Amino acid sequence: MLNKEIILTPEGVTKLEAELNYLKTVRRREIAQRIKQAIAFGDLSENSEYDEAKNEQAFIEGRIVTLENMLKNVRVIDDEDITTDRVSIGSTVKILDIEFDEILEYTIVGSAEADPGQNKISNESPVGKALIGQQIGDIVDVNVPDGVIKFKILEIKK
Repeated sequence: MLNKEIILTPEGVTKLEAELNYLKTVRRREIAQRIKQAIAFGDLSENSEYDEAKNEQAFIEGRIVTLENMLKNVRVIDDEDITTDRVSIGSTVKILDIEFDEILEYTIVGSAEADPGQNKISNESPVGKALIGQQIGDIVDVNVPDGVIKFKILEIKK
């Protein structure tokens, strides 16, 4: 497995640590109990409860390894790393979609923390890449599958 640097905000680190703790302390115990119950049913060769519990256990263990590796390779972006003169990871950016005359606001985060539903976009996404390093007033062309979108940067916040 590659040891790619994972960029997270302090909030993102807390969220991953909480998920890891939950998986290790709660989910592992629940799965072990389900396996124990399934074994009590007898013949494991045709025991779907056992198979399902073992598959879930494998998934949980895989996620634990993934989270542990991510946290080993994390670089935390804190307030001192974020400026308001240029867009960077951790910046919240208010932009104007020029074509639709619509104001949007995104927080630029590392790919592990991206959540478009919460307006957190990855620095590796087309919009995130295009915005990084730009300043207030800049017009940014973003190449997307449907063509090119033009944004004007209105505001940069921490």
